[in-house]
Formats: sequence, structure tokens, C-alpha cells
Amino acid sequence: MYLIGTDIGTTGTKTVILDEKGNLISKASKTYKVNTPKASWAEQNADVWVEAFIQTLKESVEKANINPAEIAGVSLSGLYGGAGVPVNKDMNPLYPCLIWMDRRASKETQWVKENVSQDKLFEITGNYVDSYFGFTKIMWIKNNLPDVWKNTYKFVSPKDYVIYKLTGELSTDYSSAGNLGGVFDIRTKNWSEEMGKILEIPIEKLPEKILSSKDIAGYLKKDMAALTGLKEGTPIISGGIDAPMAQLSAGVLNEGEHVFMAGTSTCWGTLLYDKKPTTPQLVNYPYVVDEDHLLYTFGGSATTGALVNWFIDEFGQMEKTFGEQSGYSPYELLEMKAKKVPLGSEGLLALPYFMGERSPIWDPDARGVIFGITLYHKKPHIYRALMESAAFSLRHNMQTAKESGIKLNPDCWIVGGVANSNLWTKIFADVTGYNMIKLSDNIEAPLGDAFLVGLGTGIFKKPEEIKNWIKIETTVNTNKDNFDKYDEYYKLFLELYNNTKEIMHKIAKL
Repeated sequence: MYLIGTDIGTTGTKTVILDEKGNLISKASKTYKVNTPKASWAEQNADVWVEAFIQTLKESVEKANINPAEIAGVSLSGLYGGAGVPVNKDMNPLYPCLIWMDRRASKETQWVKENVSQDKLFEITGNYVDSYFGFTKIMWIKNNLPDVWKNTYKFVSPKDYVIYKLTGELSTDYSSAGNLGGVFDIRTKNWSEEMGKILEIPIEKLPEKILSSKDIAGYLKKDMAALTGLKEGTPIISGGIDAPMAQLSAGVLNEGEHVFMAGTSTCWGTLLYDKKPTTPQLVNYPYVVDEDHLLYTFGGSATTGALVNWFIDEFGQMEKTFGEQSGYSPYELLEMKAKKVPLGSEGLLALPYFMGERSPIWDPDARGVIFGITLYHKKPHIYRALMESAAFSLRHNMQTAKESGIKLNPDCWIVGGVANSNLWTKIFADVTGYNMIKLSDNIEAPLGDAFLVGLGTGIFKKPEEIKNWIKIETTVNTNKDNFDKYDEYYKLFLELYNNTKEIMHKIAKL
């Protein structure tokens, strides 16, 4: 039997087909854009995900050249869709989805801080209040789009919207519900009527069914079978948020193990077993396997891979042009030059807060900074400084976890597109002090999705069987001397934010 996993990401969708031994049979991907109609706004139309899913699924099945009857099922993971898609009773979207990086709910966030006990919020939900969380975005829709609010039947996460289109069944999973924040009770693993009343968010506007990630959410409808090339009645697995699914793709099932998912943004996470959340500075919700016992706790930067993408788009035209002629990517060309720049970028220090920041500072008005620049500095200096800034942010989250009492193993798995950069992976290892383990097949979240198909349909009996799929490519070890040198820059990194955040906030208001 073959197992299909699809991850609906922020800037693209990827589908893979694996066999029962975890071997990659085929894959397909499609990219798309985030709509930013105003500063700090970020939204996407739901149909973009449906189209990308159908295209990548159909393409991967055609490449694999397999009998649809041999496909055990499909599982989906997705970006954190913030508020979710507001749909009417006919399940038609009423407004674009305000995704995780949208920061428009600043007034709503401030209202919660002034009117709701932070201790109560953390006790019930395991989380903090920030415009990152979906419940504040739902409040923004209520306060600013009365017609949309009035006609909204449900708020549906990205992958759950696609699942509905495939099956006609509406549900969500524990990780997606937990990442909404605010109205999810992490203790009972259900919607909190108490918080719903306090925040004036009717629980009735949220999906009634909350499933385990391995549960079958529904079965493929006849019309969608014709569009995708799959067999009618193929099981569709509930899946989960992309970050914990990427964590599962590294075979992580135990306390102390931790994974750095580095793509457009960063999600670094670890697990707690039968324990309460340790700090509101990190995000907490049930894991995608063994949800009754395992708590996924993570922190992340809003812009990681986005930093270098931005830099190349704005300043890398020469590298793009030369790359087209030479066969090298602009990333490879800039990395070749950045390798020659000494550790610390010769006195250049950057703050990576190009879209505000999530954990651990939770500051939507934080801004990017390139500090210490002189006429001596060249393009590779800035490129490397941006890479180092992402590593400092990762270390900040790791340090926050450790200070809250979480113990971490000396090795950290690294998955995602950023893991393809040898220089960046080495910088992460040297800045954080944790060795970085790279997988030979950097499939990421779709691998976790595919495994859940096997778990949900009975091909696999227990989560531990995913470890049979894990193949290590290499381990990039920390250089102790480099770590000691970076330690000074890390202290300045923290100091630079503390000394400039008031100015950042004033600029944001202007």
C-alpha cells in the first residue's frame, strides 16, 4: 500500500507518496503568494489551497504510476491559519483567511491584556495573548467586519477547509484547535465555554468535532476522486499543524528530543509527557500522536528563510542573472561569499524581526535592524548577519525553554528548506551550542502526514514505528571555540533589542 502526505504551507503546498517502508516514490509542489494589502496584514484565499492540493496530488500520483486502489489514504497538515476561513452555512468563504503572520489585531490584543487575567488565560489555554493567535484575529473580524461576523457559520483552519472539500465532513484536530489559543482548554482538550464568554467568541462558530490527528476525518467524494485521480472512498486523515508534523517527521516521541523546523518562518519545538505547560513565552498544545499524554511546546521566529528570500529579491539581481547562466542558485552564490566573512560578520549585527516577532518576546511592533554597518561592509556581510540573526533568535527560544525547566538533549534535528544550506546549519550549531542532525530525505511535514495514514488505517500499530523510516544524512557538531565567540554577539543581540524596542514601537505607530 502507498501512503500520501500533503503539507499546505504558507508559500507553497507539497505532496509526497511513500511506500510502507518510508521510501519516497514521488513528490510534487506548487508555490503561491501571501496577500499583504496593508502593512502588517497577511491573508490568503482558501481556494488557493484547494487548487494547490489537487494539482500536487494529481501530479504525484501520475509520476508514481500506481494503481489508485493501492493508496491507503491521504493525510494533510497545514500552516497555522490564524483565525481560519470564515464560512457561511453553505461552507462558502466570506473573507480571506487571516494567517499566522497577520498582525492587524493589535487593539484586540491590548484589550485582552487589560481586561483578562493572564494567569487565568495561561491556566486554561497554556498560552499567552498576542496577535499571532487566532482568537485575537477572530475578535478583529467581529469588531471590524460586522457583516462577515453576522454571516459566519464556522471558522475553519486551512487544511480542515481542504478536508471538507474532499469529504463533505467538517472537523478539526487537537493541534489546530490548541494553536487557536484563547478559547481552547488544554486541560480538557475541548473548547472553553468560560473563555468563550469572557472573550465574547461564541463556541458555536468553531468546529464541533475535534479529532486525533490519526483519525479518519472522512472519505473522498466521487467528484473529488475524479479531479484527483484517486479512488472514491479513499480515507482522508485529519492530520495537524505543520510544525508538530515536521517534529514527527524526525521521529521525535520523547521528552528532551527537539526539532528545528526552518522554512519561511521558524518553529523549534520539544515535548512534555504528562506535564503542564512551563511558560507562556512558548506556544503549547497537544502533539499529533499520543495526544492524551504528549504536549508540544514550541517557539519560533516569524521570519527565518524569509530573511534571505527578501534580501535576494531586493538586492540579489546580479546573483539571479549570473545564476541563470551558470546553473547556480542565487542562494549558493551568496553563501559562497558569506563563507569567507568571519564569524560575527565583522561587527555587523542584525535583528530578524521583519514581521514583528513571536516567541519569546511576543512583540508585533518589533522591527528589523541592521546595526553597526560601515562603508567597509559589503553585500556578503549583510547576508551572513541575517543568517546569524536567525540563529540568535533560535537560541533565545531554546534558552527560554531551559530557564522554564525544560531539559534538552545535546542534539537537535533540523528540517525544512533552510537545512539545505550547509553554512546556515553550521551557524545554527555554533550559535546555539546544539549539534544539528540532518535527515537524508528532507521531506519534512509530508512524511509525518504519510505516516499518520499508516497509523490511522491500521498499517502501523504504534507511533514508534516511524523511527524505522528515519535516515540520518549527517550531524553538524558545535565548534566550542565558535560557540564561545558567538556568546558575546548573542548578549549584544539581546541588548540591542532591549535598547531599541521603544523606538521600534514609536516607528510602528507613525
